[in-house]
Amino acid sequence: MYSLRRRTKLLLSLLPTSVFILILVYSQTHFTNSPKPTKEFTIHVQKHNQVAHSTCQDTLYKDLCVSTLSSFPDLSSKSVPEIISSTVNKTMYEVIASYSNCTGIKKQTKNKLGATQQRALDDCLELFDNTIAELKAVMSDLRSEKSSPAKHYNHLRTLLSAAMTNQYTCLEGFDSSNEGKALKNEMESRLRTTCKHVSNALAMLKKIPGIVDEYGPMKKGFPTWVGSKARKLLQTSSANQTKYNLVVAKDGTGDFTTITDAVAAAPNSSATRFVIYIKAGAYFENVEVVSKKTNLMFLGDGIGKTVVKASRNVVDGWTTFRSATVAVVGGGFIAKGITFENAAGPSKHQAVALRSGSDLSAFYQCSFVGYQDTLYVHSLRQFYRECDVYGTVDFIFGNAAVVLQNCNLYARKPNANQKNIFTAQGREDPNQNTGISILNCKVTAASDLIPVKSSFKTYLGRPWKEYSRTVYLKSNIDDVVDPAGWLEWNGTFALSTLYYGEYLNRGTGSNTSARVTWPGYRVINSSTEASQFTVGPFIQGNEWLNSTGFPYYVGLT
Repeated sequence: MYSLRRRTKLLLSLLPTSVFILILVYSQTHFTNSPKPTKEFTIHVQKHNQVAHSTCQDTLYKDLCVSTLSSFPDLSSKSVPEIISSTVNKTMYEVIASYSNCTGIKKQTKNKLGATQQRALDDCLELFDNTIAELKAVMSDLRSEKSSPAKHYNHLRTLLSAAMTNQYTCLEGFDSSNEGKALKNEMESRLRTTCKHVSNALAMLKKIPGIVDEYGPMKKGFPTWVGSKARKLLQTSSANQTKYNLVVAKDGTGDFTTITDAVAAAPNSSATRFVIYIKAGAYFENVEVVSKKTNLMFLGDGIGKTVVKASRNVVDGWTTFRSATVAVVGGGFIAKGITFENAAGPSKHQAVALRSGSDLSAFYQCSFVGYQDTLYVHSLRQFYRECDVYGTVDFIFGNAAVVLQNCNLYARKPNANQKNIFTAQGREDPNQNTGISILNCKVTAASDLIPVKSSFKTYLGRPWKEYSRTVYLKSNIDDVVDPAGWLEWNGTFALSTLYYGEYLNRGTGSNTSARVTWPGYRVINSSTEASQFTVGPFIQGNEWLNSTGFPYYVGLT
C-alpha cells in the first residue's frame, strides 16, 4: 500500500504541464493581490516577538522557549506568571502524552518483557502521575488570586525541580540490555523536551515581579514548616508520651501486625497529623506511603529497636527507585525512632533503605542502614536531624533540597574493588533549587571499616549529574576521608559545572590544602555564602514567611 506522500507524488507526476503553469500563475496572483498587513498588525507581531525574546532571555533552551511562547495567542497582554502558566500547561499535556505512550508500551509488551523493564515502566507511570500533580500545583500557585505568585517562589521552584527529576528518574530505570535500551530510546526524546520546558519555566520564574531571596527561620532546631504539633511529636522522649492513631505490633498486641496494613488503613489526604506507632521489633516488609497518604507519622521505639528491613536490589531485577525498603511520597511525612535497612549486601549494588519524594518531610533520631545507595533523597524538601546513615558507594544520593543536621554519617567496609563515597547529588539543571547540605554532622568510619580503613579510599562525594551540588558545613570530618576530598564521576564530566563547598569543618580529615582543584570546588570563606544552605533559605523558602510580617533570623548553628 502506498503511503499518502507517495500517492500524492504519483498524482502530481501525472498532471499535465499546463496545470502546473495554472497553479503557479494562481499562486503568484493570489499572494500578489492579497492585502498587505496593516500597521497595527505589524506592530502587534513585533511586540509579540519582543515579549517572547525578552521573557526567554535567560533560559537555557532559548530557541525552544521563543517558539513555544510565540505560539501563545495575545502574548503581549499576558503577565509573566500567565506566560509561565501557559508554558507549564503545555508541558503538562506533554507528560500526559508520555503517560499514555508508556501505558500503550506496557500493554503491547505484556508478558514479553523481563521483570526489570516492566518495573521500569511502572516507575515511569508513577513518576508521570506525580509530575502531573506537581505541574497542576504550579499552575494553581501562579494563578492564585489570594496571594502574589512571588510569595510562592520557592514552592514553585521546588515543584518544578521535582518535575524535572521525575523524568530523568524514569529514564534511569531501564537497564543496559537491548530491550532496556530500546524502551529508553522510545521515550527519551519526549522526556528530554519536557525537561527543557521545565528548565525554561524555572528560569522564567526569576522574572516574576517581587521575587526576593531571603532567609527563613528555625524554631528549636527544627524548620518552621514542621508545625508546632509535629515538633512536639518529634521532641517527645518516648512513644508513651505521644498520642497515636494506630498501633503496629509483631506480637499481635496492636491494631495490625504489619506496617503496610496500617498505612492502608490511614486516611487519604489527611490535613492533620496521623500517627502510626510501630512497636519494637523487626518488620520484614517493603512499605510504600503513596501520594494520597499525607501528613503521616511513623513513630518507633528507637534506633535498633523498631527496624523495617528488606533486601530488594538491582542485581535481582529491581530498579533503584523500586528497591527501597520504605518509600514515601505523601507530603508532610515524618518519622522518629526507626531503623530503615536494606540488607542486600555490598555485592548487590544499588539497594535503597529509604526513598523520600515527600515534600516537607522530616526524620528525627532514625537510622538508615545499607551499602550502595542507602538513602535516596529523591526530590522536594527534606530534613534529617540526629540521624545515622551507613553505607559504602554513593550512599546519600538523589536530587532533593535536603539538609542533614547533627547527623552521623558512617562509611562501611565495601567490597574489595570498591571505594566509599558519602554523597552523589543529582542536580541536572542550574536553576533547580536542589542539593545536599551536611551541617554540623560527624563524618567517620563505621566499626567494620575502622580496622581496615587504610585499605579503602573514601570520599565526600562525586558528581552524579552535571550540576551536582553538595556542601559540608561546620562538620567533624575524620581521617577516613582521602586528602583529595572528592572523586570524579567520569573523567572531566561536571567538574566545571558542579558546586562542591566546605565551610569551617573540623577534624583530621577536614584539611583542604590537598583538595581537588576543580573549577566547581570551593573552600567557602563567607558566612553569607554558607548560610544559603542552612535550613531556612535552602529548604523552606520565603514565599509565605514574608506574608507573616514576623522578624526572623537563620544562622549556621
